[in-house]
Amino acid sequence: MAKVETDMLHGPLLGKIVMFALPYAATGILQQLFNSINVFVVGRFDSSHAMAAVGATTFLINLIINLFLGVSVGANAVIANNIGRRDPQAVHRAVSTTAALSLIGGAILLVVGLLVATPLLRLLGTPADVIHDSALYLNICFLGAPFFMVYNFGAAIFRSKGDTRTPLYILAVAGVINVVVSMVTVIVFHMSVAGVACAYFVSNMFSAVVITTLLWREKGEFRVRLRQIRIYRKELGDILAIGLPAGLQATVFSFSNVFVQSSINKFGYAAIAGASLSITFDTYCYYVLTAFCATAITFTGQNYGAGQVDRCRRIFRLCFLLGGASIFTANMVFVLFGPPIASVFTTDPQVVHYCTSRIYVALAFQWIATSYEIPAACMRGLGISLAPALLTIFGTCFIRLGWIFLVLPHWYGYEHLMLCYPISWVITGVLVSSVYVAASRKAYRLLAP
Repeated sequence: MAKVETDMLHGPLLGKIVMFALPYAATGILQQLFNSINVFVVGRFDSSHAMAAVGATTFLINLIINLFLGVSVGANAVIANNIGRRDPQAVHRAVSTTAALSLIGGAILLVVGLLVATPLLRLLGTPADVIHDSALYLNICFLGAPFFMVYNFGAAIFRSKGDTRTPLYILAVAGVINVVVSMVTVIVFHMSVAGVACAYFVSNMFSAVVITTLLWREKGEFRVRLRQIRIYRKELGDILAIGLPAGLQATVFSFSNVFVQSSINKFGYAAIAGASLSITFDTYCYYVLTAFCATAITFTGQNYGAGQVDRCRRIFRLCFLLGGASIFTANMVFVLFGPPIASVFTTDPQVVHYCTSRIYVALAFQWIATSYEIPAACMRGLGISLAPALLTIFGTCFIRLGWIFLVLPHWYGYEHLMLCYPISWVITGVLVSSVYVAASRKAYRLLAP
């Protein structure tokens, strides 16, 4: 087999888990940092309405793209499992299928995004003073959707073999390009949200071109050639069996957040902009936890494929403790310093107020999500994806919708709306953790001689 960057099957786990997770977390945080700079640019050099226009699209973008990103999770797990089995032909077939899915998914995402973006903004009750700019921003962003998909599926291939540094390096350069183009188009050419969207398009195109070039230069079963790209039925089934439930979970999760966004819209532009800024901080923290989730999937996938049950159990414990401690620390940073940080992005006191309120009610308790994210990630590494997806959909989505439609009308208020987050995290954590205990025991028994 071609060289795998990190040997996940032998030796101590702690150092390897940390070294795998840190670049992954840095990639997500860096990506969000550059997005935050874009928000800063439109908030400082344009207007709060422009900032609200960008913020009003966040949940909608996630709603549309998350299904496809979930499939990339399946690709990561399947490739990692085949590496653990030391089956280079299966690895190559999975890599080839992953490349084909990125092209198909990008084309679908482009068409669907352009068709439904504006109607969905109207359906959500986006305020009239921001809907035009929001629609413009979405349409330009979805033009870059194929590039976005190619990069993310390519990154999944690199991470499955233990290389989290290459996606980080690519994104670092792409992020600098994003910031430079954003500042030039907004500050110099006064393009407002269109300038920020163009920067997003250019940076995604750069990322896709670079990661594709690197995959062409890979060796052995990880090498991607255009004429060799095809879909293999077995590998497609394995990828979709894990990826579709993960994508469905993320999509329905975003769907519930669309209803949250619709409720936020009723409080006006300041609430939209403030919530958007707080969600940006949320995302910083969540990327830390997501890094340990990706680590759990990849490490568990390889070790389960190799039949190493004890290492799988240790991977769960380490990822749970490290992920929980990391996201808790990140949460407390924003709880303590959130208001002054928010003031850097906008001079509007109402926007700062709404941002701060959401930080204290929701972000302060985000670490609870560790109780379902890490168990779900480990189950996906074991090839079990439907159960955690359905439980997360119920716990985080239906609970939030029930809160919005049954509780909020009788206890109306912005802070009361934000309570739907910690309540849903607690319920989901209890459900998914309980199922993980039973499902992992059953999966490990299947390996018993």
